[in-house]
Amino acid sequence: MALRNALLAALIDRESSGYDLAKKFSVSVANFWTATPQQLYRELEKMESEGLLAARVVKQDKRPDKRIFSVTDAGRAALHAFTRQEPKPTTVRDELLVQVEALAYADVPSVRSSIETQIKQSRRRLEAYERSLAEILGSRTQEEFVATGNRIGPYLTLQRGISFERENISWGELALTILERRFPS
Repeated sequence: MALRNALLAALIDRESSGYDLAKKFSVSVANFWTATPQQLYRELEKMESEGLLAARVVKQDKRPDKRIFSVTDAGRAALHAFTRQEPKPTTVRDELLVQVEALAYADVPSVRSSIETQIKQSRRRLEAYERSLAEILGSRTQEEFVATGNRIGPYLTLQRGISFERENISWGELALTILERRFPS
């Protein structure tokens, strides 16, 4: 999937500045797509030149002017065409799993430390996703939101991110338990 599709999806509900998109990518979109701010800005410029996005300048006091991006009709058509494509199967490329796979030749304390770090990072992301979910739900229950909410896409992607981080934590705890049994510290 191209970064442009993730940007179109992030902008489809409301216009945003590049800065706001970078923040959104680091919190809510990060559960399924990552990009550096530099990548985002380059792609926004390219998409604007291709007519997929429109930008307007907002004057600011005591700050540089900012550009606000919105999806054009051509951008909506491109996003619609993307949603009609069969997605490529997801593959896992995880350096930590390569370290674990090579455990027989690995520095076990370093691998254990890497797993602990992953658990901490997953807990932080899980907390952020749960806060984002609470914002989307507002005062509604999940059942009420599913029946009446208008941001079902972000709701579903957050649910996937929450499940993913919970599984990372569960696997990490299992791995640490097994490593402690096999290689006591």
